Amino acid sequence: MKEKITKLTAECKAEINAASTENELYSVKVKYLGKSGLISDLMKGMRDLSPEERPFVGKIVNEARGKLEELFSARGAALHEAELEAKLAAEKIDITINKNTTVGKLHPLNAVRKRLVDFFVSMGFDVMDGPEVETDYYNFEALNVPKDHPARDMQDTFFINDGILLRSQTSASQIRYMEKVKPPLKMISPGRVFRNDDDATHSPVFHQLEGLVVDKGITMCDLKGILDLFAKHFFGEDTKVRFRPSYFPFTEPSVEVDVSCSICHGAGCKICKGTGWIEILGAGIVNRKVLRGCGIDPDEYTGFAFGFGIDRIANIIHSIPHIKLLYENDVRFLKQF
Repeated sequence: MKEKITKLTAECKAEINAASTENELYSVKVKYLGKSGLISDLMKGMRDLSPEERPFVGKIVNEARGKLEELFSARGAALHEAELEAKLAAEKIDITINKNTTVGKLHPLNAVRKRLVDFFVSMGFDVMDGPEVETDYYNFEALNVPKDHPARDMQDTFFINDGILLRSQTSASQIRYMEKVKPPLKMISPGRVFRNDDDATHSPVFHQLEGLVVDKGITMCDLKGILDLFAKHFFGEDTKVRFRPSYFPFTEPSVEVDVSCSICHGAGCKICKGTGWIEILGAGIVNRKVLRGCGIDPDEYTGFAFGFGIDRIANIIHSIPHIKLLYENDVRFLKQF
């Protein structure tokens, strides 16, 4: 019996050392130490031994089993480590930076929009956008532009059907906001708008950001103060702002807002067409009729509104001569930013 145990132990050791994977090692362990394994069978054969031999043989078998368990454990740990290292090596990812790889950046339009939103949010404005497919009521009527109003001729609108259109201005979001939020309120509405207009400075699809402040005692001085801060933040500390009388049906009085040219600083150049000034937006005091239509008492509250093209701001900041360059996705153009 002793010789048999010694032989099985030697054979098991050889197979343990020959196992190259954890699965192979497991199969060897089942073969020798499993419930029906070769070593376990020896224990079953002890019933044929005399009572005097059983303790001696049992000790030998248990010692052999203990040594083999240690060998299986050590070999298993080594194989596990080797397999883990091989797996990690196969799945290794080189995360070092390749300096020759082109790094993506925000599109100039998105970068300017983010700067604009961040600026007004820092001044306490809420941000809201509305549907791009809008109703005639929110796009025109609620803004004091009834169906027979001549101001509709100022915007060549894309109508989907009677009463439904592609919004021509984000002012529609201001009406929706005033219906839900009562004064005091401060909000901006950045978004995409649509007009049938197409030339070097206009596109059928472009982006606007409109702002609205309504509270007690709001005056044109408050509007000038906000726009002055905005102009200095975006175009330089020496930028000046001027108001020119204008007309918009949803504000009264209304103004066109110019900033001094950041290129020539008022001396006159091609960018400002020799005037020293660049028109950037329209603004004014919110029309009493618009406030009343939103359930706000115009005798108690006043407000100002302003709106400008994000595309135009991007063109001015980056001296882009044609608005369509922003939409052509020419990599040679975009790499400049």
